Amino acid sequence: MIQDAMNKADTLVEAMGWISMFRDKTTVIKLGGSVLDHPDSLHHLLLDVCFMSVVGMRPVIVHGGGKRINQAMEEAGLQPRFIQGRRYTDAATLEIVQRVLAEETNQYLAGQLEKLGGRAMTLNFTSTPVLEGRKLTLDESGEPLDLGFVGEVTSVDRRVIDNLCYAGQIPVIPSMCLDEENEGGVLNVNADSAAMAVAQALNAEKLVFVSDIPGVLRDVNDPSSRIPSLTPAKVERLIAEGVIQGGMIPKVEACLSVLGRGVSKVHIVDGRLRHSLLIEIYTTEGVGTQFVRDV
Repeated sequence: MIQDAMNKADTLVEAMGWISMFRDKTTVIKLGGSVLDHPDSLHHLLLDVCFMSVVGMRPVIVHGGGKRINQAMEEAGLQPRFIQGRRYTDAATLEIVQRVLAEETNQYLAGQLEKLGGRAMTLNFTSTPVLEGRKLTLDESGEPLDLGFVGEVTSVDRRVIDNLCYAGQIPVIPSMCLDEENEGGVLNVNADSAAMAVAQALNAEKLVFVSDIPGVLRDVNDPSSRIPSLTPAKVERLIAEGVIQGGMIPKVEACLSVLGRGVSKVHIVDGRLRHSLLIEIYTTEGVGTQFVRDV
């Protein structure tokens, strides 16, 4: 029993340096559907977020809710449709997305944070929306793209978010935005893209993608082959060698794209692992993959 207590003390001592380093620094945490659908995982993740706030970090949550939206669409007799990995959003789908994502899920996350001792604030369309954007009309190659009411973030109200963080509150932002070209209109936004826009606008110390993978693996079938740290040069080499391939390439490139744009580090962690967020941030070894700029 004494040894267990000593081990806990050693962990706290190791964390002390990181806690001091990251005090008053902003971390944007992107929560996806894979974690939202696992109550136990979500509980421990939100507990980690509360801990971060208590020790002086400034966590900001940006969340999606894809699986919940799919379920609500099926209940309404609508078939989800995806184009280039993005949800086609017609008027009926937009109504469901707004209800499930910007109202129900957003309020649920804030409520759970409050139950765990945190102070949370919903930043949705019924409180204070902080994301504004325009319709997405071109794909990544510049070709015309019709996704309906799907947008890209063009501006973030940093003042509102900063003021909440300064007051010790945890902003909870749904991945939807006001339509700058249509007064009163709203748009569905890819959650990864929304989190990246928020992290860049806040000059965040960290952007953490909470997913259902342990990070970048040398062998996709071997979780123990996780690569703890990557730089742009190393990523380029691993892609050329075929270590990073397939659907992981755009994810890795997205992580690299925000480095040098005000974000110091980007992380991918497995949200199903208990306290993965704290282990990644407050221990030397970490538990996911971090992306840093080349020295």
